[in-house]
Amino acid sequence: MNIGKLIAASSVAVIMTAGTAMAQDVTLRIHQMLPAQAAIPAQAIIPWAEKVTAESDGRIQFELYHAMQLGGTPASLYDQAQDGVVDIVWTILGYTPGRFPKSEVFELPFLMTNGVETSAALYNYAMEHAADEFTGVHVIALHAHGPGLFHTSEPVNALEDIQGMKIRGGSRIVSDMLANLGAEPVGMPVPQTTEALSRGVIEGTTVPWEVTPSLRISELVTNHTGFSGDRGLYTQTFGVVMNRSTYESLPDDLRAVIDANSGLEVSREFGRVMDHGDEVGLQIAIDAGNNVITLDEAETARWREAAEVTIEEWFTEMEGMGHDGRALYEAAQEALDAVSE
Repeated sequence: MNIGKLIAASSVAVIMTAGTAMAQDVTLRIHQMLPAQAAIPAQAIIPWAEKVTAESDGRIQFELYHAMQLGGTPASLYDQAQDGVVDIVWTILGYTPGRFPKSEVFELPFLMTNGVETSAALYNYAMEHAADEFTGVHVIALHAHGPGLFHTSEPVNALEDIQGMKIRGGSRIVSDMLANLGAEPVGMPVPQTTEALSRGVIEGTTVPWEVTPSLRISELVTNHTGFSGDRGLYTQTFGVVMNRSTYESLPDDLRAVIDANSGLEVSREFGRVMDHGDEVGLQIAIDAGNNVITLDEAETARWREAAEVTIEEWFTEMEGMGHDGRALYEAAQEALDAVSE
């Protein structure tokens, strides 16, 4: 069945209405990878769509397709938006290695702070230093999740404990970091994590607290290891992007509604949802009696030192692509400092 027939036949699409007598002018399809009850769909994407519908007096409607209901893989979402298979997607930029090399600087170890600040910094940085990576789409938001950490079957109390452990990595940068820390990285999209943990394909995963409830991670493993200090181990970069032709074909007044609901503040809000989700996920693990570990400053310093090689390797890769990696890294740090003041 092709995508067009699947859209027509789908019985699970949510069509949001605004209770207005005005004729519906546009229906936009949103596609994303997580279950509808996960934090980002439930608390960011759906409220965003409802807000746009209200501010357009019901002239912009949405069909929401969760958990890859329209087919493809999470790695194909960006192409689905760029090629017009769907109108809007929420996706992880790191699922398409090499496509967003300048934007992925925020995934480097011990750079990010929290979801809100890092999302704002990512958006500002990307618009200034990496806008060419998004020329095929209209950017609604760019954001990051809160501090990534380890969720493992066996406790990780020191760097030595992770040696040889099979750990899921969510992007090229994260997998490189895991290898440099001594783990055995296993790359896979986040929706596959639950099955991989339950079948013993992996011994642990790197994700933020926010996603653990929808993936049942605190049920499948009982050890969770985070780090001291104001810089998280890593984050991943996300995009909410719209097909460029769809965006440009909108009447001026409807395009203005999309514009008013795109950009820095929307990026912050998605990061804020991630941070709130971290609080929820952590509390679930605590309530379950799981082993929640925060490595002290001395041990965290050992991990930071071991992760430095990942940053240096990225500098070399950027140089090979004709980019000044050190300058981009400094620009990312400056963007974070600016929103942290």
